[in-house]
Amino acid sequence: MRRLAPLPLLLALGLAAAQPPPAQVQLNGMLGSRAALLLIDGEPRTVEVGATVKGVKLISLEDGRAVVDVAGRREALLLGATPGRVASSAAPPRQIVMAMGPGGHYTTIGMINGQVTTFLVDTGASSVAISQVEAEKLGLRYLYGKRIVTQTANGIVPAYVIQLASVRIGQIEVRDIEAVVIPGALSHVLLGNSFLNRFQMRRENEVMTLELRY
Repeated sequence: MRRLAPLPLLLALGLAAAQPPPAQVQLNGMLGSRAALLLIDGEPRTVEVGATVKGVKLISLEDGRAVVDVAGRREALLLGATPGRVASSAAPPRQIVMAMGPGGHYTTIGMINGQVTTFLVDTGASSVAISQVEAEKLGLRYLYGKRIVTQTANGIVPAYVIQLASVRIGQIEVRDIEAVVIPGALSHVLLGNSFLNRFQMRRENEVMTLELRY
C-alpha cells in the first residue's frame, strides 16, 4: 500500500509552492564577481552566481550590474539604484516607472538585444542614440548600417543608422527600434523618440511613467 506523506509535510509543500515571488529586489553590494548582496523585499541576503535565494536566482554579476531571474523573468539591477519592482504575473506589464535622478534626469538600466546597458530619457532625440564605444560593447554591427551625418554639440559628425532587434526595460520589451550610432563616448544610451513614441508619457512630481500605446 502506498503511504501518503504526513499532513504537516503536505501543507508545508503546498505553502512553498504557493509562495509568491518577491515584490522588490535591489543590488546593494558585490563580493568580487562571484556573489552579490541583494535586498529582497528589504531583507539583505548574500547570493552566489548561479544560486537561488527566496525565489531570486543570480544569473551574472559584473561592472556594478547584476542580472537576476525572478519567477522566470530576467531583471537587470544596477548597484545603488532604487529597488527594482517585480511585476505581478496576474496581468501583463504595460508600464515603465522611473524616479527622477540627479540633475532632474530620468535614467534606468535595461537591455539592448539582450545585453545590459544604461539609458537616459531624451525627448529631444529623434532616435535612440548609442556611442560607438557602447555599441562595440553591446556587439552591435553598426558598420553595416546606413551611413549618415548628424549634428552634435561637437559639430557635424558621421553616424550609422541601425535597427535594434529589441530594447527591454524591466518587463517591457519593444522590438525593431531605430537607433543611431555616433562617434565618441556617452555616459548613457539616449532613449529617444524612436522608443518613446511607442508609449504614452506622463510625469507626476518626480516620477515618469511610460505606458504602452499598443
